[in-house]
Amino acid sequence: MDITIFSPGIYTYGAMLIGGVLRDAGHRVTLTRTPAAPAGSLLLASLFSTQHLLDPAVQDLIRTHRERGGTVYVGGPVSAAPEIVLGELAPDAVVVGEGEETVVRLVEEGVSDALPGIAFLDGDRVVVTPPAPPASIGRPLPQIPEDIGSQSIRGASAYIETHRGCIGGCTFCQVPRFFGRTIRSRPLANIIEEVKAFAACGATRLSVSGGTGSLYGSHDGEMDPEAFIALLRGMAGVMGPRNVSSPDIRVDCITDEVLDAIRQYTIGWVFFGIESGSDRVLRMMGKGATVREVEEAVERCREHNLNVAGSFIVGYPGETERDYEATKDLIAGLCLDDVFVSSAEPIPGTPLADLAVRTPREKNPAFVPHTGEYRPLDLTESEARCFDLMMHADMYRPQIRLVTDEIYSAYLAEAKKQGRDIRAATDLILRYARA
Repeated sequence: MDITIFSPGIYTYGAMLIGGVLRDAGHRVTLTRTPAAPAGSLLLASLFSTQHLLDPAVQDLIRTHRERGGTVYVGGPVSAAPEIVLGELAPDAVVVGEGEETVVRLVEEGVSDALPGIAFLDGDRVVVTPPAPPASIGRPLPQIPEDIGSQSIRGASAYIETHRGCIGGCTFCQVPRFFGRTIRSRPLANIIEEVKAFAACGATRLSVSGGTGSLYGSHDGEMDPEAFIALLRGMAGVMGPRNVSSPDIRVDCITDEVLDAIRQYTIGWVFFGIESGSDRVLRMMGKGATVREVEEAVERCREHNLNVAGSFIVGYPGETERDYEATKDLIAGLCLDDVFVSSAEPIPGTPLADLAVRTPREKNPAFVPHTGEYRPLDLTESEARCFDLMMHADMYRPQIRLVTDEIYSAYLAEAKKQGRDIRAATDLILRYARA
């Protein structure tokens, strides 16, 4: 069977993995980053963002393909809310959760209420079959596009999955809801074989994915630093240490040995999801870490001569002005090498999405008009904090970045875009919550 897998904008690891599964099942698979599918092929849309459900290009592709008599299935992280996917895109079915086992049967057998792990429409009724069991952590090589080297995701050609699950319970994150809170690690030999395949296809840098990278090999909530070190050593042996990164790590999942390995076998950066300088907000977010632990983790990275970046989330429902000022103070004290700022986005299937549903619009920072110093810019409170924090962070880098008119305009445009996206996602979730 001819199958087109559409992954909007980038080749995601999930799309490449499903491509490999279907290829090894005997199907002819084409991966594309652009919204196109030849007539007569089966279309799989691998969607990783709520915004894809609202994207006219995605909607038009699916509608047109079905009008031409083609079959369309949708999978990926958006499957956490299959009723929304079915309502917005009207595909033939949704692959819910981990799809490696389900997708082959769906492609070969078609839609059936006897097939676990799918959702479909029966008239106006949404049918969700029982969950499929967790997929095997062993898997075939992904379908790697020949132009993978042209892709850059935070500097990497691809993020490869080394394990599934996360011990954390962050309220804004899908990972523990999608894959669970038990760590399932892939065999090292399997990963290294895959790294070699990516290198052979022209990948210039690979990053470790799977939530917190240093949880690779852990058991029963206990880290196994030696397993993680062996992973980085093996990847660096193929790619070279300057072409490997393992950026995403929890502040409570580091050891001196882990930090030494990151310095020796990678580009030498650590990326912490810090999110807030307020312990109260961190508790609301379910981070499982304190501001003090953040400060200690950053200091330990400095001792190991590592660059440290941090992400921050503003506009979380319930965040006060005092909480926000605490975040600004923390950034000033940490003097991070890079900072990423985002407004709190409710992703379907997460506790934050449930909170957004319960929060009146007049109390949700994503909708409340800003009345402070940025009032002439016509921003919401969430947008104003996002914009302000991006500029504030530039003042406290080791090398200060001057906020030129060009940077000012770029930050303002980004804050407004995030605001529009979050309001659209919130309205979407509310529409289905009230149905």
